[in-house]
Amino acid sequence: MHPHGTLVLGEGARRLHVSAAFNAKAKVAMSRFEPGTSISYEKLHENIDIVRKRLNRPLTLSEKIVYGHLDDPVGQDIARGRTYLRLRPDRVAMQDATAQMAMLQFISSGLPKVAVPSTIHCDHLIEAQIGGVEDLKRAKEVNQEVYNFLATAGAKYGVGFWKPGSGIIHQIILENYAYPGVLLIGTDSHTPNGGGLGSICIGVGGADAVDVMAGIPWELKCPNVIGVKLTGSLSGWTSPKDVILKVAGILTVKGGTGAIVEYHGPGVDSISCTGMATICNMGAEIGATTSVFPYNHRMKTYLNKTGRADIAALADEHKDDLVPDKGCKYDHVIEINLSELKPHINGPFTPDLAHPVSEIGAVAEKNGWPLEVKVGLIGSCTNSSYEDMGRAASLAKQALDKGLKCKAAFTVTPGSEQIRATIERDGFSKILRDVGGVVLANACGPCIGQWDRKDVKMGEKNTIVTSYNRNFTSRNDANPATHAFVTSPEIVTALAIAGTLKFDPETDYLTAANGEKFKLEPPNGDELPARDFDPGQDTYQHPPAESGSVMVDVSPTSTRLQLLEPFDKWNGKDLEDLQVLIKVKGKCTTDHISAAGPWLKFRGHLDNISNNMLIGAINIENDAVNKIKNRLTGEYGGVPDVARHYKANGLSWVVVGDDNYGEGSSREHAALEPRHLGGRVILVKSFARIHETNLKKQGMLPLTFADPTDYDKIRPDDKLSIMGLATFAPGKPLKGVVKHGDGSQDIITLNHTFNENQVEWFHAGSALNRMKELQ
Repeated sequence: MHPHGTLVLGEGARRLHVSAAFNAKAKVAMSRFEPGTSISYEKLHENIDIVRKRLNRPLTLSEKIVYGHLDDPVGQDIARGRTYLRLRPDRVAMQDATAQMAMLQFISSGLPKVAVPSTIHCDHLIEAQIGGVEDLKRAKEVNQEVYNFLATAGAKYGVGFWKPGSGIIHQIILENYAYPGVLLIGTDSHTPNGGGLGSICIGVGGADAVDVMAGIPWELKCPNVIGVKLTGSLSGWTSPKDVILKVAGILTVKGGTGAIVEYHGPGVDSISCTGMATICNMGAEIGATTSVFPYNHRMKTYLNKTGRADIAALADEHKDDLVPDKGCKYDHVIEINLSELKPHINGPFTPDLAHPVSEIGAVAEKNGWPLEVKVGLIGSCTNSSYEDMGRAASLAKQALDKGLKCKAAFTVTPGSEQIRATIERDGFSKILRDVGGVVLANACGPCIGQWDRKDVKMGEKNTIVTSYNRNFTSRNDANPATHAFVTSPEIVTALAIAGTLKFDPETDYLTAANGEKFKLEPPNGDELPARDFDPGQDTYQHPPAESGSVMVDVSPTSTRLQLLEPFDKWNGKDLEDLQVLIKVKGKCTTDHISAAGPWLKFRGHLDNISNNMLIGAINIENDAVNKIKNRLTGEYGGVPDVARHYKANGLSWVVVGDDNYGEGSSREHAALEPRHLGGRVILVKSFARIHETNLKKQGMLPLTFADPTDYDKIRPDDKLSIMGLATFAPGKPLKGVVKHGDGSQDIITLNHTFNENQVEWFHAGSALNRMKELQ
């Protein structure tokens, strides 16, 4: 053990300064930390102490971890919800779809190596079609060019590479990299999954990841803190998933914006570590910056089981820094009695439409939602733990014992190779297959739209139930008529067995093969495997110590990869006569702005993927999707086509949107594409956090109406001028001049959240351009 509460991993053989009790399994797990990694609770404590004395008040847990990573704890201005913090994250993680653009941007920076430990995880590009083995084999063939790029770029620049089949990024992080007190950023909106292990894990865009990998302090608006006090204990059919489904119903999809959700109270100890991760994972659905639980014995047990006993021992020594101070204050507090909490199911079309399972059948009948459950899908980054799979298997076993199989189609997505191997060894996979399930690859699959679904026709109204986190229109199968509901794996399994939403497993009966009526007993499953985890196949590639001979090839004729060209700098003038490209009606997520599914294959080619820009957004002029009027020709066309025509003719444009614009995935392409196709301004009522930052990073102007009713003043054929850019400064609104086709004008006030550094990004044309200027 290092004398100052620091676990250090050295160069060469990656020597570990740990106790003699450090076992062989721990060495395997810890070898996946990159050279130079250090786990320093001493530094965390020192910073916390400085800030606590400065603020002269008790600190919440999230404040301790965030402020404990300040670049300048002595001089940093700290005010919740107002100031921008400059932070030093410990680690970066990127999934393969976002890693392509992140690594392309890092290559453009000209830096030789990443400055902090970083990893790439191949989980997004594997399409669910037949089954795990076949689908993985096909993905490796189809995506060979991209996987080769990521593997060689990782080797060249010092980034660890988790090969396809390894598992979903968030599960891998929980098993290997998250630990109490770490500050980790990841290029995926569900990075907060790591909060289940007492970590502050935050989803960001690729440009933010490049900043951290480049060794530049990372900026985050000082979060507010929402406290969720848990009392009572979970039992029966109620699961950790029900906690966040309930919270989502209370706070809605934007209720957590600008805040960290911090769980506390006596009820915390009744939830497993992976259950806490489930709750934190889906905090992304309420717009929260991240979510976190305090360090406790459930986390210690998980660390021990995943080969990190020495980290657990260190965390025990520094536990006071890994729990909230007594008397700390939250900006808002929600209290949930777990003993009274009932199983929930949320949806369709939005993850915050909460219903008790006991009521969903009646609600569905009233609203005309299809009652028949066509497919039940369990797993994903949200719910693929050993405990989740065990509880689902316990229900499947009861059905099999009564001669029943699932009436609905049923899929199972293991979260990692370790989970897959362990549930295979312990018989869960066989039970789930026997009841009618198909075990898919260790990847995101249908959760992100990577699903070659064949059982219904496009446009056919149907219902699916999942243990996923997100259920926006067309999200899972590209069918806008699919009614997707989010719930726990055990409720998914029960509904798949029954085949209908009108089934409450707590009160309703099933009919056995012999005609006997029976009720399912509440699910049960071990928190962790009694025989330890089976690690399965070794799928990790460590970056070599010497990488001078490593070549990263990007073919100039590739349709999937494209080196980046710098965006143009601001010309020093106001933005005059921007054409309204589209006035968006209602919800506009990053799925609407830059669709996934079949478009994932173009994530490394900016020009090609830009052909999906805003093709899912609803045009307020005609309530149509991907059909807008070209104001230069008078003809109607697709949004990307019209944008390209405007750009070719030197006409810059603006998008006008509604509330919480850009909610959902951390999809950086939703910001890159508008910039690439000639957009300069996105003007909306309000933004989701990650998307607003992504737009700033690419040199766009994300602006909001000072008066939200001004949204109604914008007409689809208007032109907009942004005035006052010569004195563009933090806290100073800009002026908008709206020019109507009839010659009349409206003057409106436009707000922004730029700080001084971000204004420099705008002047330079992008954050990456500014980084180069400073080298």
